[in-house]
Amino acid sequence: MLRIAQTSSFSGCGSVSRRTALSVGSCAALGLSLPQLLATESATGRREKSVILIWLDGGPSQLETYDPKPEAPSDYRGPWTAIPTNVPGTFVTEKFPLQAKMADRMSIIRSLHHDNGDHFAAGHWMLTGRFGSTAANLTPMYPSLGSHITRVKGVSSNGLPGYVGLPAAHAIYKYPGYMGAAYLGEAFNPFQVNNSQRYLASTYTAAIKPPTFLASLQDESAGRAGERVSLLQQLDQTQRKIDSTGLMESMDQYQQQALEMVSGPKAREAFDVQQEDEATRDRYGRGPWGHYTLFARRLVEAGVRFVTVDMPHWDNHSGIEKGHGAKVPVVDQAVSALLTDLIERGLLDDVIVLVMGEFGRTPRLNKGQPGIPIPGRDHWGNAISAMIAGGGLRAGQVVGATNSKAEHPVERPLKPGNLLATVYHSLGIDPAQTFNDHSGRPVAILDEREPIHELL
Repeated sequence: MLRIAQTSSFSGCGSVSRRTALSVGSCAALGLSLPQLLATESATGRREKSVILIWLDGGPSQLETYDPKPEAPSDYRGPWTAIPTNVPGTFVTEKFPLQAKMADRMSIIRSLHHDNGDHFAAGHWMLTGRFGSTAANLTPMYPSLGSHITRVKGVSSNGLPGYVGLPAAHAIYKYPGYMGAAYLGEAFNPFQVNNSQRYLASTYTAAIKPPTFLASLQDESAGRAGERVSLLQQLDQTQRKIDSTGLMESMDQYQQQALEMVSGPKAREAFDVQQEDEATRDRYGRGPWGHYTLFARRLVEAGVRFVTVDMPHWDNHSGIEKGHGAKVPVVDQAVSALLTDLIERGLLDDVIVLVMGEFGRTPRLNKGQPGIPIPGRDHWGNAISAMIAGGGLRAGQVVGATNSKAEHPVERPLKPGNLLATVYHSLGIDPAQTFNDHSGRPVAILDEREPIHELL
């Protein structure tokens, strides 16, 4: 359980005398169970790469995003046409004009597939690289990309969490669900920034509340004591024991950096988007998707390893034009602003930006749901598009191709594991590395370990 020490020696994160301290369990919640990695990074001064995952929960249509088919029959091509990008021969939806101007800084992958139309199975597969959970068995079976990265790489030497969800990491209404750590343990789950205001639509217009803990961090008055305790309880939601594998055996000065989460200026600054100037905030967009994408840039710049930005509500079985039409331009603005910002700050080679959902959508338009005869698209795991940029990966290309109706790959078919293996490779993580599952059996990070060589 969480404990608070008041001006006395604390036996959790070393012998620390601080006004407010975290227990060992909370140190683990912040990803500080690999202090040797912190020490190594501090000594070398080397900046580790980070990842921003923009998660399009519900399944975006490949035809209305990165794989338009303007020459397909009318009941396939959808409501919009395609526009050329600044990479000759590469086209995207007309609703992506900003990304079209910087396609030379990104790579589009059009041949992903897992051939599964189950939201839960597909979400689990895309986020972990493995088939596992299904609608019949929702329990997360394997650790997510973010959790594995945090487990292997630890956190940077500034006391921030290793893995953050904006506003809260989830997959198909499960928090953190398939974004979580499974058998790696809760210490490697994402830190949820705002669970009280989450799953926000692109059209959400109410005020976006700042993280509740910011006010607690900034106000030391006695009246805030209860809120500060609440913050610490967020960070230590369940009772934990010292990890029997020895991950927590080294309690040195680097683990004390966890205290910065509740008392240091670094975390306050990184989590306070209000510090950004008005022009920057306008560039990203003032809605929740732009707001949290800017938030993600602040966090990776401060040293967070993995950040996921939730952009939900893509399950448009009817009304594809209206439904996707409200979302696609918002993604375009946020993603283009993020890439521009990273370029201007000299960070693009240090940050991988990945845009994807759990599957694509049926190439042939349906006739809408019962009683709603408006064309839509259903679940389709046979052709999935994704975008990846930064991290030193090759850009300005399209990997793979689908047939003339975006039904299935006809060039370079790839599985989710190949995409995740590419991210692991870029971060210097061996996907053959194993961790014990709940039964004690060693399980490799991935079975499909071949990265996408065109990106390397």
